[in-house]
Amino acid sequence: YKLMMNYCLSGHPTLPCNVLKFKSTTIMLDCGLDTTSVLNFLPLPLVHSPRLSKLPGWVSKDGTVNLEKELKECAGRVFVDSQPEFCLPEKELLDLSTIDVILISNYHCMMALPYITEHTGFTGTVYATEPTLQIGRLLMEELVNFMERVPKAQSATCWKNKEIQRMLPGPLKDAVEVWTWKRCYSMQEVNSALSKVQLVGYSQKVELFGAVQVSPLSSGYSLGSSNWIIQSHHEKVAYVSGSSLLTTHPQPMDQSSLKNSDVLILTGLTQMPTANPDGMLGDFCSNLAMTIRAGGNVLVPCYSSGVIYDLLECLYQFIESASLGTTPFYFISPVANSSLEFSQIFAEWLCHNKQSKVYLPEPPFPHAELIQTNKLKHYPSIHGDFSSEFRQPCVVFTGHPSLRFGDVVHFMELWGKSSLNTIIFTEPDFSYLDALAPYQPLAMKCVYCPIDTRLNFHQVSKLLKEVQPLHVVCPEQYTQPPPSQSHRSDLMLELQPPPMPYRRCSVLSLPFRRRYERIHLLPELANSLVPSEIKPGISVATVSAVLHSKDNKHTLQSVPKPPPVPPTKKRKRVIEEPPEVLAPKPLLSGAVPLEAFLATLHKHGITEVKVEETADGHILHLQAEDTLIQLEEDGTHIVCDNNEPLRTTLRDLVLRFLQKL
Repeated sequence: YKLMMNYCLSGHPTLPCNVLKFKSTTIMLDCGLDTTSVLNFLPLPLVHSPRLSKLPGWVSKDGTVNLEKELKECAGRVFVDSQPEFCLPEKELLDLSTIDVILISNYHCMMALPYITEHTGFTGTVYATEPTLQIGRLLMEELVNFMERVPKAQSATCWKNKEIQRMLPGPLKDAVEVWTWKRCYSMQEVNSALSKVQLVGYSQKVELFGAVQVSPLSSGYSLGSSNWIIQSHHEKVAYVSGSSLLTTHPQPMDQSSLKNSDVLILTGLTQMPTANPDGMLGDFCSNLAMTIRAGGNVLVPCYSSGVIYDLLECLYQFIESASLGTTPFYFISPVANSSLEFSQIFAEWLCHNKQSKVYLPEPPFPHAELIQTNKLKHYPSIHGDFSSEFRQPCVVFTGHPSLRFGDVVHFMELWGKSSLNTIIFTEPDFSYLDALAPYQPLAMKCVYCPIDTRLNFHQVSKLLKEVQPLHVVCPEQYTQPPPSQSHRSDLMLELQPPPMPYRRCSVLSLPFRRRYERIHLLPELANSLVPSEIKPGISVATVSAVLHSKDNKHTLQSVPKPPPVPPTKKRKRVIEEPPEVLAPKPLLSGAVPLEAFLATLHKHGITEVKVEETADGHILHLQAEDTLIQLEEDGTHIVCDNNEPLRTTLRDLVLRFLQKL
């Protein structure tokens, strides 16, 4: 039996990274980058900030530890003063150069790709859909741009020392895996990593080394987002990551193709199981309108792709009714222009109702009209044109949602002092209180409307009832209620058999034993077979053949015939002769019925038979002939000393009851 192994390299359930060893292939499923670590760092201001530049350094109470250069005290908390770092997938659990392929499910789950494909000896292929690749490229480019615009020379490492970290206050003391934290990659590394991506379409089947087939299915969560099917002739694994059943802009989720899976690996459920996305969109619009009417500005920290398309669409329908017609909307991102354009060109990846608009003289997304009518303006940064065209009160969409880098840092400094202004958090990835920590005390209003359209526990339970996988594997966080709501047993997966949980660095052998391989018969060999019927409708034939295996494909070929021996010269080399093939002995099948066999012995003059029952059958003791016959399910033994004629007779009597093949 060959087992299937699952290695978990990321502890974050919505930013997964798993490695599956299946048949002879090693497949990485996603490589999410855990960016929550950046909350421990000071914000990077685009414009010089007197407040942030005058912060006191941190010294322990007893004065023994002085990290004034690395750590700063700000608003009652301690932050690391260096370029923000990300928590990478685990690199020590297995040799990353052995990975054959990486399957990407959506653009949020590929942000660690350059760390995996560069400098690890990786030589494989990455598979993703076109929107995933293109929007993933934008998000990576934006990240690199945010970091490189505000270069920080120093890297802080002393605080990571175990002895020192133990003495630090608050969140820093409890930060985990700090030695795996790394600074952002460069644009050169991004381009090199993305050059390894091969594009696939939904339901396209890709063969890996003849051993398994992989195929992406629409998951309904974002443009081009996929679930993956990994199957061989006899086994099927489904990988479900970041899926949505709500009607938003992407193509709807393909559920039926997930049926009949032996194992279903489930990740990327909603991070907000109790928040209804429609309700949150409503709150978003009403809070925005209230602030604008009172003469304040609205700041929306967001990613440059994804939920922002839905927010703009919602606002488009809302602007007229709320008489916000004159309020300017600004979208500021190094990749704002590309993001808005991409969303209009990936027609085949959109939901049906948006697809049909592509053939009309109207764009699928209404933000095109907002741009044409000058209600929505986009800029690469706060410098340049924006500073001269900017007018208030306004609504600004900008990154990064962590509030640690990007143009959002400038608006926090600019608008944070006035209670007329509002910041509305829509991205679910960061705790908004932690995001705001370095800006306290804040006068501006905070509204938390996390919009996460991924599956919730109720939807996923219903989905699993329909597709009925034999086994479910999931992050351990899904097998217990969230710590903040420990009484809510509805906020976890309750399945029979219970799901197999994993955590960072765990290695699971999946309950999955391979029993069969597919073998092809060559036509001339198949032609030579002589089937015998052993039961009505069931025929069996014996095969003598040579098994040829290459690229995980197995073929039975006829045994080569020995070449005729030339009559003259002595044979020089005996070694080259093919093995002599003897005609195979016939195989026997059937069972020897006890009563009928005893009657036959009686006919042949063997009357004194003592029958003894055993665990596997019977032993017949022929007393006069001093002979034993063992009748068992899978064989018959005749034990007879120095009486060859008797043994031959008994053998022939036994053979009467069996079929020869």
